[in-house]
Amino acid sequence: MAELRVDETPIPGLLVVHLPVHGDARGWFKENWQREKMVELGLPDFGPVQNNMSFNASRGATRGIHTEPWDKFVSVACGRVFAAWVDMREGSSFGTTFSVEIGPETAVFVPRGVGNSYQALEDRTVYSYLVNDHWRPGHAYPALHLGDETAAIPWPIPLDSAEISEKDRANPRLADVVPMKPKKTLIIGANGQLGRALVSVFPDADAVDLDELDISDEKAVAAWPWADYQLVLNAAAYTAVDVAETADGRRTAWAANATAPALLARVANEHRLTLVHYSTEYVFDGTATEHTEDEPVSPLGVYAQSKAAGDIAVAGTPRHYILRTSWVVGDGKNFVRTMAALAEKGVSPTVVDDQIGRLTFTDTLAAATAHLLRSGAAYGVYNCTNAGEPCSWRDIAAEVFSLSGRDRADVGATSTEAYFAGKEGVAPRPLNSVMSLDKLTATGFEPEDHLDALRRYLKA
Repeated sequence: MAELRVDETPIPGLLVVHLPVHGDARGWFKENWQREKMVELGLPDFGPVQNNMSFNASRGATRGIHTEPWDKFVSVACGRVFAAWVDMREGSSFGTTFSVEIGPETAVFVPRGVGNSYQALEDRTVYSYLVNDHWRPGHAYPALHLGDETAAIPWPIPLDSAEISEKDRANPRLADVVPMKPKKTLIIGANGQLGRALVSVFPDADAVDLDELDISDEKAVAAWPWADYQLVLNAAAYTAVDVAETADGRRTAWAANATAPALLARVANEHRLTLVHYSTEYVFDGTATEHTEDEPVSPLGVYAQSKAAGDIAVAGTPRHYILRTSWVVGDGKNFVRTMAALAEKGVSPTVVDDQIGRLTFTDTLAAATAHLLRSGAAYGVYNCTNAGEPCSWRDIAAEVFSLSGRDRADVGATSTEAYFAGKEGVAPRPLNSVMSLDKLTATGFEPEDHLDALRRYLKA
């Protein structure tokens, strides 16, 4: 008896599965879909939600070529078929064909956008397919003429002798087919510092801000056309850490940082999306020498607690990346720009010197996001900051002053406790924001030194 195995084909993502069939005088038995074994051998964990059966009364019944907007796993329950596929996806493989005879011992995984067709080789053949989206009447999708000369499918039974529906006879030739576009990427929070950097790295993505899609509003989230997307980058967050300690700020922080990610996680589960979410070192209390990804969260203030809650929600969806970062600098209002402005105006500020960490430049964070996605890195939590020797906020300010032509000594030093003494509504800060980058660098991504990036940023 043959062992379960998976073979690749000339069509990217189209996989032939060879199934062990157990037979005796009574008939046969097979594991037609076995998630654990098949995923281990390389099949996508595609999450089927519907099982369809097609009965073909007579030999020669021929169906297709249909290009549904979902993945499917096809097999034969009874009889044998000659099956053929044509890649109808936009890209270099458009028009590539593959065919194989299928009996009980063979199944095929068909990715979204690959046209499916088959011809019954025996009477009373039953063709079965699992799909990962629900069929809806009136849903149009590309189709191809069974006799298209470019595809040149070698049908065992000539098409002029086959049973074919009038609808399939009217399908267009390949030259007239509009290729199926891939599912899209959505960037949420596109007008923020990180959002702008993500738009630069993912230029083909749909980019929206909260006035277009309020992800804390359950009805707005439910109404969005998620079926059009495969990847969501959530760069939206409430970051006013001190205002979060107020009554109004507390509600807003929890809505943006906890409720919104939870709603996105639910959507990701329903639509099999990959969800990328951005977090913060504030989920830790800052007492560890270096924060690792597996350190239990220990948030100190409202902002930190809401972010930790969002992380927990996102971690509940299978295809997720959580990038924890610190001291973000990009295109917008940030500490570095504030210090540069003070240096230019001749002001000599006093800055805390007991909070230690590294800067994270948004172009580095966006590049790390692209790397994790394109390299197929394992889903999960990754710390992501720039590299280099950790510094205090006072060290960063002094470096900005020096690069702006001012004396480093023009920046005074104070402690966090002294700086906030007598002030109300102040959120507690983690004193140590240094995070281990070992897990990220193990994927092949090497962040730039944060002080080198600072010099580049100020020159720009």
